[in-house]
Amino acid sequence: MPNARLLLSSCALLPFAAWFLSPWLLQLNAILQTHYYHRHHAAPTPGHRYTMTDTAGVNRAYFNKLASDYDSRFEKTVTQLIDEIQKRRYFISVDWIEDDSDDEDEIEGRAAAVKDKKDEQAPIRLLDYACGTGLVSRALAQYTTQCVGIDLSENMAGAYNARAENQGLSKDEMYAYHGILTDPKDPNPEAFTGPEFFNFDVAAVGLGFHHFDDPGYAAKQLAARLKPCGVLFILDFLPHAPAGHGDSHGHSHSHSHGGAGHGHDHGHSHSHADAGDDTPLDAVPTVMHHGFSEEQVRTMFENAGVGKDFALAEMGDGVVFHNGKSGESMKRRIFLARGVKA
Repeated sequence: MPNARLLLSSCALLPFAAWFLSPWLLQLNAILQTHYYHRHHAAPTPGHRYTMTDTAGVNRAYFNKLASDYDSRFEKTVTQLIDEIQKRRYFISVDWIEDDSDDEDEIEGRAAAVKDKKDEQAPIRLLDYACGTGLVSRALAQYTTQCVGIDLSENMAGAYNARAENQGLSKDEMYAYHGILTDPKDPNPEAFTGPEFFNFDVAAVGLGFHHFDDPGYAAKQLAARLKPCGVLFILDFLPHAPAGHGDSHGHSHSHSHGGAGHGHDHGHSHSHADAGDDTPLDAVPTVMHHGFSEEQVRTMFENAGVGKDFALAEMGDGVVFHNGKSGESMKRRIFLARGVKA
């Protein structure tokens, strides 16, 4: 059966210079208003405080609609995001399984080398929470022995699994489950009580913590799934002011700086009435937190029991967002944080 590292390694080989091409930036803006909003929240009625059950139900329906064509619409942009994660894997501080071969043409030799490496090294298991179609898993699968995704949308989990199966990966190598771990009303969901859902080497959430009602609780729930000395890492935004204008606008465009930025909107919603093929579906989820300071993230990690060797690094020079209707711009700074379970 093809090895996950060989099947996924091509993602990192695509020309990184293409990141700066305008059509891909337009895709990037749309993808981050869909995939990264997939964090168990949906558009609220003004003045109404939704419960976890409310937001989960609406968001589930929203992303169930999106799942079928998500990868085909955003494939090029996802590839670039995968590259960004792969380049920073050493900062995450996991004993990844690495391929020492320098000859990209010796496929059979590379496969044998990978198999020998995995036979020699202890398993490396990744929990990809709010996984969508598998962005984080696809970035890190070649450095692990198993990726387990969990997603609120059964259709997103299905798309994750279909892609893995099409790549020849077994359920033991990469598989996603429908469910949620961060509902305080159900802290120990029955579907995830088996030993296969614990003792992970690494748990990850990409650009999602600012969409959680209680990110500290989410950190605790994910930390509980790690083995001793396991690593929690998150990618998210440093503090920024909320937008001070209306709740609905036309489409927006983004420009990234430093090669690490991602298009995203915060503090207000965008209806994308003029966005054409990049238009998200009929719901726009909410932003619950306007970024996090290093001290806030450190405190969350420490309270969750993953504060050992805590580190936070800013990625690139930030991201500038331009609103197509008003001409206003916003800049966001991105960080990657990691901590080890004591």
